[in-house]
Amino acid sequence: MRRIFHIEDVTLGSERTPYIVRYRGRLVAPDSATAYDTLSTQLKPLGLTPLFRTEEERHVIYIIRGLPSARPSNPAVNLIMFILTLLSVWFTGGILGSEGELSGSAPQVILQLLRAGWPFALSMMAILAAHEFGHYLMGRHHGVHVTLPYFLPLPFPISPFGTMGAFINMKEVPRNRRILMDIGIAGPLSGLVVAIPVLLIGLSLSRLEPLPAFPQPGVLGQAQLEGNSILYLFLKFLVFGRLLPEPVSYQGLPPLLYWLRYLVTGQPLPYGGLDVVLHPVAWAGWGGLLITALNLIPAGQLDGGHILYTLFGRKRAQALFPIILAVLILMGFIWSGWWLWALLIFFFGRVYAEPLDQITELDGQRRLLGAIMLIIFVLIFTPVPLVLMP
Repeated sequence: MRRIFHIEDVTLGSERTPYIVRYRGRLVAPDSATAYDTLSTQLKPLGLTPLFRTEEERHVIYIIRGLPSARPSNPAVNLIMFILTLLSVWFTGGILGSEGELSGSAPQVILQLLRAGWPFALSMMAILAAHEFGHYLMGRHHGVHVTLPYFLPLPFPISPFGTMGAFINMKEVPRNRRILMDIGIAGPLSGLVVAIPVLLIGLSLSRLEPLPAFPQPGVLGQAQLEGNSILYLFLKFLVFGRLLPEPVSYQGLPPLLYWLRYLVTGQPLPYGGLDVVLHPVAWAGWGGLLITALNLIPAGQLDGGHILYTLFGRKRAQALFPIILAVLILMGFIWSGWWLWALLIFFFGRVYAEPLDQITELDGQRRLLGAIMLIIFVLIFTPVPLVLMP
């Protein structure tokens, strides 16, 4: 112990304390991560686990009973949920790809759904799998026990994608912030590496069509407009050479101000303008961006919550929590779906994954990656995901 830690005082635990012994002082080892691994290895045969903490500007080491353990999961559950999600997504893709042209007997309809649905199903499942296996493989790389992905089916029309997404479960606490950051960013980055090419391919298969010229009272949903993010607006411009949905006029506003207002509020509705009718593959790519952005909301156990915690620490993350919640509630007046997200985050977003070693700080490369992920969140966040034109 003294080779890695300068001890200033020692406190023995009791039945009322969760630790056996507490050491306060200062780490003398040059690398805190290596020091933790060394001490952890030495204590493991004794069935003890060290916790590295910082309290009142002093380093603290708690020695607690027990070892990190992970109960084995049943991969059959993962396989069943994957198959159910694949069927749900394939059916959704069949509905989207058939464009109402289904006809004939039941076997013929099923065959039509299979033929029309595979491009969307392949695209959507590839994006989800890339995201979750990014987390999974990075966890395994660092020796953290993580489950295989759990895919979540949600049939059309309850979900416009046929799924609620997917998740993995960390079966044990990561050793330090660096590992938590790596696992947290691996999913969104891997998902985007697939989602952006899928979206570009899908946009190249899509077509431009005029929007309704006027609202029709009593008619809901003449057209459905998918929401815009900064990146999505740029990718449409890259493919079509237009900022879409292209309005008839900017109503006397500077173009930058018009598009800023439209991105944030989805208003004014661009009656008489021009927009892209998304191919199912493009719809999957757009859904991939949306799902990634939702995962990057900086709260709790979401990927963004892990990134926020590792960058700024627990106290700052908790201080930012009510601000994030207030922003979501205010955004709910523009798109009511944010109220549901605010409710979910209120109940489940206040707990952050706290590593065993909280002394080890992020290195410069990981801080840069964390900052890049926050920028990516701003670029792909969609304030108004869907709008129905009356």
